[in-house]
Amino acid sequence: MNPVWRLSVEAGLEAERQLLDRVHAGEEEWGVLFWRPSDFALVMPRRLSRLPGFLAADIGCAALGWPIALRDTGGEPVPQSPAVLNVALAYAVPAQEDEQGRIEAAYLRLCEPICQWLRGLGLVPGLGEVPGAFCDGRFNVTLGRRKLVGTAQRWRRRVADGRLVVLVHGAILLEDQRSIMVEAVNRFYQGCGLEQRCLATSHVALEEWITPVWPALEGLGSRFVEPWPSGVPQISTCVPSSITRLTGSWK
Repeated sequence: MNPVWRLSVEAGLEAERQLLDRVHAGEEEWGVLFWRPSDFALVMPRRLSRLPGFLAADIGCAALGWPIALRDTGGEPVPQSPAVLNVALAYAVPAQEDEQGRIEAAYLRLCEPICQWLRGLGLVPGLGEVPGAFCDGRFNVTLGRRKLVGTAQRWRRRVADGRLVVLVHGAILLEDQRSIMVEAVNRFYQGCGLEQRCLATSHVALEEWITPVWPALEGLGSRFVEPWPSGVPQISTCVPSSITRLTGSWK
């Protein structure tokens, strides 16, 4: 297993930005980063900070112990805590690949290695939407029709060769904090005057299937070094060199 960096949420988000920057600059063709938060935060797209009730929601979430942090990828509010493993994959789209299917291809390049790892643990993962889940989407990784992994993307185009570069992110819930996570998300929606609500029963933690859960990560990293589909050459994992300047440590 690649090192799992233990970082504050803000430092983890910055490490993901650095990884994307390295690929965008052409210093790497690909990279993958595994990190686990050392603190708690409710992470959401910057666009949500423009909601009329955002300040009240921010205060309410902080009172619950879930201060708001803003991310560059899209989606909806996602709780981050030491119960979560984050997987960030960045790569330049192969020149021979059709850009029309790039969004789905990026999600599958993240989700399929995770699903392979789960199958290796004797589980039966799926992909799809889960009613009542926070930041729901059709590329959730599910177990028992409940959401285990949430995903999001961010895209840029390289000036040097015109190739598209993507950061695709997955948050895997390893420990069962479903109830307090959903409470934080719903407090945000309530503070902003939104009707949307989430359900704890729409989510699942890996420890509900596998215990002890953190040692089960062994073998996940190796799933990301197999040859890419569409004839893309085999590549190896990397971590942003500047990550050592962040406040954090290995798990």
